[in-house]
Amino acid sequence: MNRDQMIQQLDADPDGFDVVIIGGGATGLGTAVDAASRGYRTALFERGDFACGTSSRSTKLVHGGVRYLAQGNISLVREALQERGRLMRNAPELVRAQQFIVPTYSLAGKLYYLAGLKAYDLLAGRLGIDCTRSLSRTNTVEALPTIRDDRLTGGIGYFDGQFDDALLVVRLAQTAAERGAVVINHMPVSSLVKQGDRISGVVVHDAERGHEYTVKAKVVINAAGVFADSVRQLDQPKAPPSIIPSRGSHIVLDRSFLPGDAALMIPKTDDGRVLFAIPWLDRVVVGTTDVPVEQTEIEPRPDEDELTFMLEHCGRYLTKTPTRDDVLSMFAGLRPLARPTNVSGSTAAVSRDHVVSVSASGMITVTGGKWTTYRRMAEDVVDTAQRVGDLQAKPCITADIPIACPESIMRGARLHDRLPYDEDDIVRAVRDEMARTVEDALSRRTRALLLDARASIIIAPRIAQIMAKELGCDE
Repeated sequence: MNRDQMIQQLDADPDGFDVVIIGGGATGLGTAVDAASRGYRTALFERGDFACGTSSRSTKLVHGGVRYLAQGNISLVREALQERGRLMRNAPELVRAQQFIVPTYSLAGKLYYLAGLKAYDLLAGRLGIDCTRSLSRTNTVEALPTIRDDRLTGGIGYFDGQFDDALLVVRLAQTAAERGAVVINHMPVSSLVKQGDRISGVVVHDAERGHEYTVKAKVVINAAGVFADSVRQLDQPKAPPSIIPSRGSHIVLDRSFLPGDAALMIPKTDDGRVLFAIPWLDRVVVGTTDVPVEQTEIEPRPDEDELTFMLEHCGRYLTKTPTRDDVLSMFAGLRPLARPTNVSGSTAAVSRDHVVSVSASGMITVTGGKWTTYRRMAEDVVDTAQRVGDLQAKPCITADIPIACPESIMRGARLHDRLPYDEDDIVRAVRDEMARTVEDALSRRTRALLLDARASIIIAPRIAQIMAKELGCDE
C-alpha cells in the first residue's frame, strides 16, 4: 500500500466512488474488502491510523463468546463461532487455535461448565476447532503450572481462536487495496456533501499535508466505531446517541506468570465478566474489564480501580501474584455497543449484536457487534448499501476470500533485546503497510508498545530516524 498513490486516485475519476467508508477499524476495512470484492469503486478514510482505536485493543481472541452463551444469546454465539471458523480458514497465518482451561472447585461447577462448553462446541458445527474435555486436578496443574491448587478439583479444557488484532486490520487494508479499493489513513472526514437532502460525498483533510479533497460517492457508510455519533452529527447535528461506550482494559505481564501453553479463563469475576490470562507473543495478556464511560476518548486508559481489579484477580488464581511493578504495559479500548432502550448500571449485559441504520439523507451507520463478526457485519452493511445507493446487486463473496499475508524475508539489526523486532520490520511497515508515525510503527505494525512500554520508549528515537529516512522527512 502506497499512501501517495492512493491519494492520487482521489482525483483520477470525476464520477467519484460507489462507496465511501468512514472509519479504518475492523468493521470499516472489512466493509471495504466486501464492497471492493463485489466490484464497487470503494474508498475508505481513517482520521488516525488503521486500527488505532478499539480494533487494536482487544483481548486478542477470535471467539464465539462464552459469556454470551451463559446470557442465552445463542444466535450471536453461533454466528461468531461460524465467523471464527471462516477466519481460521481464510487467514491461517494470522489466526491460530488456543487452548483455554476453566479451573473448577466442585463437581457441580465442573458439570455446569462442561455442559456449557460442550454446547459451545456443538454451535460451532463443522467449523469447530477441537473437543471440550474434562481435566483431572493433575492435568489442570500440568497445563497451568502456576495455578493455585488449593480447593482445585480439576478443570475444563476447550479451544478458541487467537490473533494479532492490529496485524489482521492491516492485512484487511492490503486485501482491500489488492481488490482495487482506495484506503487512506491520517485523513479525517471534515464534512459531508449533500445534493438537496441526500448525501453525495465527503470532504476529507490530509492531516500530513493540509490539503482538502471533495470525494463524490453514491453511498456513504459510517463505520467510525465509538465515534460513530460524531459522524452522524455531521449529517444531523441533533442526532440522539446511538451507542453506549464501554471501556475494556488489559494489562501485560511477563511470561513467567503463566508459563504453559494453555490460557486461563475465569468464568465469573466480581463485575460479572469473564476474565482471561492468555499467552500472547511471549507475554501474558490479562483482561478484560467492562466499565461504562461518559466520553469517547481517543486514548482511553485503565483507571486505578481496573488495574487493581485485574491484579487482585490474578493473585486469586496464580501462585505468583503480580504487582504494579510487574506490569509491562497496559491498554484500554472502548466498545461501541449499540445503545439499548434503557441503559443503567453495568454494560456487561448489553448485547454485542450489531445494528445497521440508515438516516433520512441516506448515510448508513453500523454500530455494536464484536471483532469476530466483522465480516458478517460488513456483509450486512454492503447489502444495505446496494439498496440505498442504487448499486447493481451483487452477492457477497468474502466468506471464502483469503486475507492477504505478504511474506517478509528482510532481516536487520535488532531494535531491543526485550523485543522481537528488527530495523527491517520498521522499513517494511513504512514501505508496504502505510505506517506514517512512530506510534503507528510501535503500537500497530509491531506490537512493541504493548509488549514492553519501557523498551519502546528507549527505541522510539531510532524508529523516528528510520521512518524519517523512508518518508523523506527532514530532521
